[in-house]
Amino acid sequence: MQTEILLAEYERKLILQRYSKNSILNYKSAVKSFLQIVERKFSSPDEIGVAEIEKYVFWKIEKHTISHSSQRMIVASIDKFYRLVVGVELNLNHLYPSRKTHSLPKYLSQNEIKKMIDLTTNLKHKCIVKLLYGCGLRLSELLNLKITDIDSGNMVVHIRNSKGNKDRVVMLSNQLLGDLREYFLQYKPKEYLIEGQGGGMYSEKSVQNVVKDAATRAGVKKRATPHILRHSFATHLLENGTDIRFIQQLLGHSSIKTTEIYTHITDISKSKIKSPLEFL
Repeated sequence: MQTEILLAEYERKLILQRYSKNSILNYKSAVKSFLQIVERKFSSPDEIGVAEIEKYVFWKIEKHTISHSSQRMIVASIDKFYRLVVGVELNLNHLYPSRKTHSLPKYLSQNEIKKMIDLTTNLKHKCIVKLLYGCGLRLSELLNLKITDIDSGNMVVHIRNSKGNKDRVVMLSNQLLGDLREYFLQYKPKEYLIEGQGGGMYSEKSVQNVVKDAATRAGVKKRATPHILRHSFATHLLENGTDIRFIQQLLGHSSIKTTEIYTHITDISKSKIKSPLEFL
């Protein structure tokens, strides 16, 4: 099976449909994993039917204990691949999870995050933690930040082509701006705000390790990930009186229902919003 050729064609079709860079990466990654498994038995995707796809999804659930959202993404990616590349309409509706879990988002306390920041001596790593928490960024949003996205004149950070192909702005803390200026002088990034040692985009794994290591140094026993810092951003804003409707905008949620998992709506002027870094 010519997996790389198929994936390249899939990417081309997704670009034509104007999917965001991050969505394309996720869709391609899911289909690549699928094709790498089935190519051991089949020479072409035309030979693979619904029954084989069902076996694969079941294997992912049993072997990798994937979440409801991961299962939905995998099925959607394969479904889209068959429609766009193979030219086949498959009935995969029964493979989408019918029940969604409603667990509350996990988050860290303000004291735990303060310790993580204070005990992180590497300036680049400190900026990574502060960006994730202080701006409520998704991991992919952090990685895709360009130097030009930092608008110190208006004290905002521009988030471009995020989930759902949407742009938004979030507040820029004075504390974070000071660190970013020092970081810029020391590391001299060329294009992306946070770059690898040889330049170019920083890796997901590196960011995850930065957060994990910062939590370990701070003695945080809870699980600490980039997304948990994002949850903490929303939770601490809400605890400090920010209207959840504004938190919805800052997080880039399409629906208020997604944001309402944090708590009920409050009433406060958006002009009073400060980054939670200012509360530490």
